[in-house]
Amino acid sequence: MSVSVAQKHAMVSTSGEHVLDALIVGAGFSGVYQLKHLRDEGYRVKLVDDASDYGGVWYWNRYPGARVDSTVPNYEFSDPDLWKEWSWKQRFPGSEEIRAYFAFVADKWDLRRDTEFNTYISKATWDDAASVWTIEAKDGRSYQAKFLLLNTGFAAKRHFPDWKGIEKFRGSWIHPSYWPKSDPDLRDKIAVIGTGATGVQLSQELSQVASEFVLFQRTPNLALPRKQINYTGDATAVTDDKYSAVFAGRYESFSGLDFDFLPRETFEDTPEQRRAIYEELWEEGDFHFWLATYHDMLFSEDANKEAYVFWKEKVRARIQDARARELLAPEKQPYGFGCKRIALEQGFFEIFNQPNVSLVDVNATPVVEVTERGIRTTEKEWEFDYIVCATGFDALTGGIMNIDIRGRSGGSITDKWKAGVKSYLGMAVGDFPNMFFTYGPQGPTTFCNGPTCAESQGSFIVAAMNFMKNQDLRQMDVDAAAEILWSENIQKIAARSLIPGTKSWYMGDNIPGKPRECLVYLGGVPNYYKALNECVDRDFEGFTFV
Repeated sequence: MSVSVAQKHAMVSTSGEHVLDALIVGAGFSGVYQLKHLRDEGYRVKLVDDASDYGGVWYWNRYPGARVDSTVPNYEFSDPDLWKEWSWKQRFPGSEEIRAYFAFVADKWDLRRDTEFNTYISKATWDDAASVWTIEAKDGRSYQAKFLLLNTGFAAKRHFPDWKGIEKFRGSWIHPSYWPKSDPDLRDKIAVIGTGATGVQLSQELSQVASEFVLFQRTPNLALPRKQINYTGDATAVTDDKYSAVFAGRYESFSGLDFDFLPRETFEDTPEQRRAIYEELWEEGDFHFWLATYHDMLFSEDANKEAYVFWKEKVRARIQDARARELLAPEKQPYGFGCKRIALEQGFFEIFNQPNVSLVDVNATPVVEVTERGIRTTEKEWEFDYIVCATGFDALTGGIMNIDIRGRSGGSITDKWKAGVKSYLGMAVGDFPNMFFTYGPQGPTTFCNGPTCAESQGSFIVAAMNFMKNQDLRQMDVDAAAEILWSENIQKIAARSLIPGTKSWYMGDNIPGKPRECLVYLGGVPNYYKALNECVDRDFEGFTFV
């Protein structure tokens, strides 16, 4: 029997508590956007997060040098009530400023009255007869909701190396996302493990204060220069009359930023023209050289190599030591340029010209074990006071699979994804009715500016719930054929690019035993946004309803 719209708010659980229309898990951009807009539509919703304040990944990213790699105003909500009052201090804001922005948003949107912090969601079970999710927190609290909205993001589950002896280390072993709120004394001997974006940012900062700093590298990061700008007085990134154009442009570019690939291929230009283009992109000091270059760069090996040759020339000129130069910017291209997450850097390569900095190549001298005093490689034992484990995350799927989610058949999401991810639109999974996730696997995610994804996917969820309400429906599930088609297309699109040819967390390569598959929709934000809109316009084609 279906439940009428009039009865919706009167639904009660078996324990006598009112059933929420939706429980939103995660207080980053996506969760905050959904709380605001679902509440505006009259839904009874609650937002929970295991942190003690808003910000999502930016609540946890407090390590020295932590900052976003997207420029403002790209990296903010498009609501005029927000941007007309908020002024950024830097072109690439640091994590402290981003947390301040979230606090401002929370006040403007009056979010705190419907938010519960310090709430770690551990289990969710679907009741098919009642068409309700029962969601349990680690501390014993439970919720019942018609919709379960997961916004755990792509970096919710930390990854640690399985090195022998970690528990023996007598110094401080720190994962960057667990950085102490009060900075420790970092003037001693420090190691950073990993050369991802976090490792690059940490290295730039810690190498300036440590008496001895050592970076353990497996793979070089083909980082691009960050051109930071400090805004003082009335200076802003763009004038008020251009904000609307910036936000509109986010849906017209591959990456959800306000710039896009060039409408021609690499070798359509002469060498002189190509050099001029590369120089121009390089001078932008952001992701232009990666995501506003020739449109065949991620698809043609020759085009990709041409970009690498230019990058290599620029970087090698900055490194004095021949060994460090070859490890950080090898003569032979180590992997497809742009096929691993590129970091932005300010002075990263110059730190290896400092006498207090060493670079350990764990391919040539592998780590044998962690000792009481530090790290032993096949070459020597390094002694440290602090070891910073910047080894990343079980990206995209880890945060969702961290929760014991049981669907209609009683099976878990972990079981469903054991052999590989299956989803529809990178947002919903068959046999798990009334459940959506954002900024996760098989969406544009890591090739999409965060707030752009938050708004496009969040608006889709609002539209889906409104459709259910207006049609007096109880359950919304994914059609099996639509799920298979979407998942197959993810891999087909990826196969046309160079990305599967490189080991990266885009492909699940950083987690032992994880199925190797492209976890990201590579069709670009415009095509993804079009797919969402067409689904809505066709009364949510690809879903089944009760």
